[in-house]
This record gives sequence, C-alpha cells and structure tokens, in this order.
Amino acid sequence: MKLRASLLLLSLAAFSAPGLPAAAQDQVRGEQGEARREAQAGNIMRSGEIEAMILPSMKHAEYLGFAYDSSAKAYRLKFIRDGRVTYVDVDARTGRVIRKAR
Repeated sequence: MKLRASLLLLSLAAFSAPGLPAAAQDQVRGEQGEARREAQAGNIMRSGEIEAMILPSMKHAEYLGFAYDSSAKAYRLKFIRDGRVTYVDVDARTGRVIRKAR
C-alpha cells in the first residue's frame, strides 16, 4: 500500500501544473534526479529503456509520461485511452511490469 501511495503522489505531482506547492515540486525534481543518479551508477534502467519496452504494448493509448519512486525503485508510466487512465508500474532494476492499474 505504501508503494501505491508513493507512486500516486509522485504521478499526481509529475502530471500537475506548475501551481504545485514548492515542497511537491522539490520532491518531483528530487525523485527525477535520483533516477538519473541511479541510472548513471548502473543500479536501474534509464527511463528511455523502460519506455522502449512498455510503449509498444500500449500502442493504442496515448503516453502521458512517467514518475520515478526511488524507495520502491520503480517507474510509473501513465497512459490514456478513450478517457480512461492506465498506470503501468515497472521495476526499474529489471524492466519487469509489476502492475497495470486503471
């Protein structure tokens, strides 16, 4: 449940407008910076690698972007199709899909 709450918070922050409170904006920047550092260190896959693996399976949906959860070492990719949002949670170390949720 903690993973889901963290990913939800990050996805909401990542996909919201610039009117976010400063603390939320800092958290998003911090998580994205952490993802960059982890990828450069070779601990996780880069976001582009994850996208290249997942996007072909979601070809009928519009890709809206991703968020990274450093505590879970997971990416959350967000898609929309026919007005329905779908989140795809992916293990950042292996690229394995953890969960698909609507």
